[in-house]
Amino acid sequence: MSEPRMPIPAPEDTYKGWLFKWTNYIKGYQRRWFVLSNGLLSYYRTQAEMRHTCRGTINLATANIAVEDSCNFVISNGGTQTYHLKASSEVERQRWITALELAKAKASRMQLESDDSGDDSTPNAAGQSTGSRNSEVQSTLRTLGSKVEDLSTCNDLIAKHGSALQRSLSELEGVQLGGETSEKIRQVTERATLFRITSNAMINACRDFMTLAQTHSKRWQKALQSEREQRVRLEETLEQLAKQHNHLERAFRGATVLPSSQSNPAIDSKGPVPRKGDASDEDEENEFFDACEDVQEFITVPADPKYHRRSGSNVSGISNELGMDDGTTSLDEQSLASNPESPQSQELVPVRKRRTRIPDKPNYSLNLWSIMKNCIGKELSKIPMPVNFNEPLSMLQRLSEDLEYYELLDRAAKCQSSLEQMCYVAAFTVSSYSTTVHRTGKPFNPLLGETFELDRVQESGYRSLCEQVSHHPPAAAHHAISERGWTLRQEIALASKFRGKYLSIMPLGSIHCIFEKSTHHYTWKKVTTTVHNIIVGKLWIDQSGEIDVVNHKTGDRCHLKFAPYSYFSRDVARKVTGVVTDKDGKAHYVLSGTWDEKMEYSRVMQSSRGGENGADGRQKTVYQTLKAKELWKKTPLPEGAENMYYFSTLALTLNEPEEGVAPTDTRKRPDQRLMEQGRWEEANTEKQRLEEKQRTVRREREREANRAASPSEEGKESADGAEEVEIASEPSETTYKTETLHGSHPPAYSMEGPYGAPVKSGHQDNYTPMWFERLVDPMTGEPTHIYKGGYWEAKEQGYWDSCPDIF
Repeated sequence: MSEPRMPIPAPEDTYKGWLFKWTNYIKGYQRRWFVLSNGLLSYYRTQAEMRHTCRGTINLATANIAVEDSCNFVISNGGTQTYHLKASSEVERQRWITALELAKAKASRMQLESDDSGDDSTPNAAGQSTGSRNSEVQSTLRTLGSKVEDLSTCNDLIAKHGSALQRSLSELEGVQLGGETSEKIRQVTERATLFRITSNAMINACRDFMTLAQTHSKRWQKALQSEREQRVRLEETLEQLAKQHNHLERAFRGATVLPSSQSNPAIDSKGPVPRKGDASDEDEENEFFDACEDVQEFITVPADPKYHRRSGSNVSGISNELGMDDGTTSLDEQSLASNPESPQSQELVPVRKRRTRIPDKPNYSLNLWSIMKNCIGKELSKIPMPVNFNEPLSMLQRLSEDLEYYELLDRAAKCQSSLEQMCYVAAFTVSSYSTTVHRTGKPFNPLLGETFELDRVQESGYRSLCEQVSHHPPAAAHHAISERGWTLRQEIALASKFRGKYLSIMPLGSIHCIFEKSTHHYTWKKVTTTVHNIIVGKLWIDQSGEIDVVNHKTGDRCHLKFAPYSYFSRDVARKVTGVVTDKDGKAHYVLSGTWDEKMEYSRVMQSSRGGENGADGRQKTVYQTLKAKELWKKTPLPEGAENMYYFSTLALTLNEPEEGVAPTDTRKRPDQRLMEQGRWEEANTEKQRLEEKQRTVRREREREANRAASPSEEGKESADGAEEVEIASEPSETTYKTETLHGSHPPAYSMEGPYGAPVKSGHQDNYTPMWFERLVDPMTGEPTHIYKGGYWEAKEQGYWDSCPDIF
């Protein structure tokens, strides 16, 4: 009679499996995933829920376990919690009962030991060191004792089931051959099966006990040998220190008694003069002096790796005077080698220490009426939004935060396989959203021509530059290059839609990543960012949409899907999934994780069509993969981040003042600096001044463009006038003026229209970016701004005369 082998619950192992749990009279028994670990029995709806949602937990230390019938049993802890459970078979039920009884016995012992240890603990300063020295031995003894108790529990269970088996055998002997024979034989077989299960648990417990005893026996032998060797080293070191102390004592006393001997050449030429305190060679070995209180500590030991070195404060010239150059290490050499704050070590590794904190965010209440009363009679596009809604970073700095996890691109540059490289690039695209989960503050809108440099060559091997290249529509260009073989560039413009309860922000433009060694060229776009509870409630951010990362050289592709948050979904919140395929569409890797925590990848071994149909009606693909490996994991936020706008470690350093940057750099923007310092009223005043200055500069630039136009075109424009177009809108009608530009230039859009609507302007903005030029990208065919060079050369020369005065 063969049965499928199931895992036997060991006394210390976690036991998992499916059981049916009684829910209510409508649904009856429901299948749940149970986990028994550390004396606690927990259950979940599915195995996937183990990561985030536990449906219930019961402590077995005070629980009562009762068997109802062949498959049903009840676990209760005194009335507050009661689980009515049902196994698939009697054998499966007995496996759970055995595991539960073992876990209950262990939990009870641990609780009793903790109570006893709490009663017996008394403060004893003299015995603290001894207690800490013996803590490992006591812990091991407790573990061994626990194993012995496990053996005792298993022994009791074996005796219990053995007696039941014996009774069944006795009944079998007294039964006449007839109808009861088969039933009795079945009972004997089940009893024998239960006895075998319990015996296996007993054997496992014995095996664990022996393994633990053998492991600790070897560890104790090594510890004893290490203690013996350390004692020998300490004795040798003590002897060396005693000799050095004797030399120092004599040198100090000789210098105190005859201080003029060092400057008297007559005495020096006659050889050494006997001084008070000198001793013979025999005294040097046997006689020691008490240390003077005013002697500075100076300890040096032989420069042998097997000795433990320790140095005190330096006494100039003593080591050379006493002839300790050979085989010894002076304090100056040791301090320079071990102290990172010494001048010599700073010259070797001149890495700047970045700040780790900014002033805490002030708790200012926002008075909406004070904002609205200043808006009466003004155009909506000219209403300045207060800094209360902002964070003390600009959009250029937020764009530079994409490089928070630059190490992913460093690893990708070293990959030999393009498919593995694609995994790291995909993880990098997801990691750029990890800093946004709590960042509900709006970044400052950059002024036209504003720049931001991020020079991390010394620390991280890369440097990047951002510039605001357009104001209507707002667009920023970004270029980053690394010494480790990769280049990242992007131009991002933002389009937004207000839906009443939430605001959708859709980044426009492509991101390019080029690897120098392999010449692989990757492109992708960003997903939609949604800010919820704009009107009422607490703001929260979600990322949703799909990303296609494409390798234009090999044709490899990674399709990433950012699942939108849903209250009714059973999936993990902020879930991201993806599949890496080659140019033929064959899947090689599966990516999974969350955009605010981590990403993992699994190698695909086999794929097949099957499973449930998706939302679009198509059949899902099932992938058989190897064990998942971690690609990226988010770095925890610094301590106190909730009071610092939830900035990451990199974000805290972005607005730190830095010498040598361009005069247009965001770090020199006054309103943003005032907000960071907590002076919000002054920041609002300064923000209005900067915005009005930018409008004045733009109007002057438009007038210059008109003056540069031909007189015939100017006359034609003035004769034709403006063509008015009536556009009906709900609930009222709004008149928009549309002026056609004569010439080859496309229409220019301005935000000066009523209600902030985009209006075609008759004035062409002839602004030319300082460090970027507009070209057609050969890969995507899109017009984009590409870095043309010159910034870092100007920084080295300190030549910023061509930069505009925007602040």
